[in-house]
Amino acid sequence: MSKLKIGVIISSTRPTRFGELPAKWILDKANERPEIEAELVDLRDFDLPFFDEVASNAWAPSQNANAVKWQNKISEFDGYIFVVAEYNRAITGALKNAIDQAYVNWNKKTFGAVGYGSVGGARAIENLRTIGVELQMVSTRSAVHIAGADFMSVHPGFGGTKAISEIEGSIGNSATDMLDQLVWWGEATKAARAEEAATAKAAE
Repeated sequence: MSKLKIGVIISSTRPTRFGELPAKWILDKANERPEIEAELVDLRDFDLPFFDEVASNAWAPSQNANAVKWQNKISEFDGYIFVVAEYNRAITGALKNAIDQAYVNWNKKTFGAVGYGSVGGARAIENLRTIGVELQMVSTRSAVHIAGADFMSVHPGFGGTKAISEIEGSIGNSATDMLDQLVWWGEATKAARAEEAATAKAAE
């Protein structure tokens, strides 16, 4: 089977965001895996409107060109790693809006997450998993949580000076577990989608 194409999605678009640092770290970790070809996906690059279509693309083609560009991009991937900021116990509005701009493009794929914040983005990741159920996605059991003193030590806004790689003693095992599960589910869902497509084609 060919390599899994994995999109590493940064969930915040703020000028002062922290998300780029863990995103680049997990991107490198993912690309160390022989089964994965990972790519950074930045919501800033798509200038998405607030969702304003008549319905999701499960029911009607989207009309906004940027939404279609986004759908085409996420369709390239077999799975995703969401780099999750936690805003008021949930994912960011920017990420929720991006997710809502598509539906069929997410279906029957897998995802993992890297969260950060006072509790490591745990509540936001659970929020994301709930959304993933509706999108017919499979979440990894494990996630990476950058929390507490580790978070403060790597966040420049709090005076942190460490690189993410310097706290791998705390988060490295979780990253390995998450990537192991992402590969397992990614290969399983990729094979199932291919079989489904072949069956549909044979029935034409």
